[in-house]
Amino acid sequence: MNNNIKGLILIIVGMLFIITQDVLIKYTIHDASLMQILVFRGGIGFSLLCLYLIYTKQPIFFGTAHPYIAIFRGSTFFFGFTLFFISLSQITLAEATSLFFVSPFFITIYSYFILNIKIGLNRIFSIFVGFSGTLLIIKPEFNEINIYMLFPIIAAATYALSMTLAKKTAKNDNLFQQTFHIYIGAFVGGSAISILLHNSDVNLSIFSILSNPWIINDLQFIGLILFISTTGSLGIFCLIAAYRVGSPLVNSITEYVHLIFAIIIGIIIFSEVPDINSFIGIFLIMGSGIFVVFRENRREELVVSKTTLRT
Repeated sequence: MNNNIKGLILIIVGMLFIITQDVLIKYTIHDASLMQILVFRGGIGFSLLCLYLIYTKQPIFFGTAHPYIAIFRGSTFFFGFTLFFISLSQITLAEATSLFFVSPFFITIYSYFILNIKIGLNRIFSIFVGFSGTLLIIKPEFNEINIYMLFPIIAAATYALSMTLAKKTAKNDNLFQQTFHIYIGAFVGGSAISILLHNSDVNLSIFSILSNPWIINDLQFIGLILFISTTGSLGIFCLIAAYRVGSPLVNSITEYVHLIFAIIIGIIIFSEVPDINSFIGIFLIMGSGIFVVFRENRREELVVSKTTLRT
């Protein structure tokens, strides 16, 4: 199976986990502690990965050949998604999701400067078409932008940078090491913020959602947080794996399936039937994604053919 196809499948599975996590966090963020969820997600992800390595008889190693990059990836990933989840407390899931999907633009830029991947007009056009499709589906009203609408954009930038750096360091740090770094970043960052807020009277203003106390005496609620943490952890694992094996540009387009999942969930759970613009948007997203995948496959076939002729 082609590596880009493997990455595509991993992205789709990962997005199923991520959309489940996002919907549940949206429902609980005003009552639960966001830091508790992120700490639990980091701890559960770390534990699940250790169990997997033990089961498959592989060594447990979370060191790195690139310590500064690893620390930077873990902290920026945590920072970005903390802002994204904060935004869910003030704007709709549709608005937050649509704004987050500027990530392909960031990935395109990072791929050029960090991975030295040439960006052709066809790819730029396909990304533009895919992003246009997201706007048709979500239909955000940008005339009322507030500070919370900037948070998903920052999250998109940090997420894109983290995934690009994962590809950059893939030769020296394996998938499990890179995933450990993300989980450790969430666990340490969430724990540090929780301790800091518990022992201070800081006025958080727009970050007030972070001051929600941990809930430890409600088993049903703890179970929900554990479920959210598990789905989020599995989603992160799938996304990191996708960017290791596949092209960042192909993966960035495929991530638009997140929006399709959001529409399906809206129909089934909330009886929100898409209008004609949304269906056109889905067509544009799928069309641009398929175009990039086929173009990448064709490109690899040409490279293989030229190599064969030379030998």
